[in-house]
This record gives sequence, structure tokens and C-alpha cells, in this order.
Amino acid sequence: MPFSDPQRHLHDVLEAIDRIGEFVGGMDFAAYQADEKTKAAVERKIQILTEAIIRLDDESPGAYPEIDLKGFRGMGNLLRHSYHRIDDRIV
Repeated sequence: MPFSDPQRHLHDVLEAIDRIGEFVGGMDFAAYQADEKTKAAVERKIQILTEAIIRLDDESPGAYPEIDLKGFRGMGNLLRHSYHRIDDRIV
């Protein structure tokens, strides 16, 4: 699939948000921390979400000024490259 598909990226963002809500719905923080499968699934969806947002900005710089692009890039980089330092409270 080509990167130059803003509708696809927006769809990916919304789908990731929906899935995260499904994964953690009804869980308290202690249950989340204890559930490795849910943590892995949430972190993966956040990776997808951050990548889709980065691609949206790359293709249309400045089109989404309300999005904290630096924050999303940072979170994506943390999940991809510093996974050993992940803080569940931040996720």
C-alpha cells in the first residue's frame, strides 16, 4: 500500500484508538500492568497510530496543527527503540 493515502492513515489512527479502547475497556491500571498480552497489544496499536500520524504530517506538513507531532514521534520512537524503558503509566 502506498504511503500517500491520507484516508488510509486516518482510518488507521481511528482503528488503533478503537482497538485500544476495546483492549483496556473495563480494566483498572493494576489489571493492565499484570496483563502482558494486553500491554503488548496496546503498545502495538500505539506504534501503528504514531506511524500513521507521522505519515500524515510527512505528506501534508502543517495540515494538522492541533496534533502534538513531536510527542507522537517521541512515543513511537520510545516504543520502537527504547522498549525496555516503557512506563505503563505513560502508555
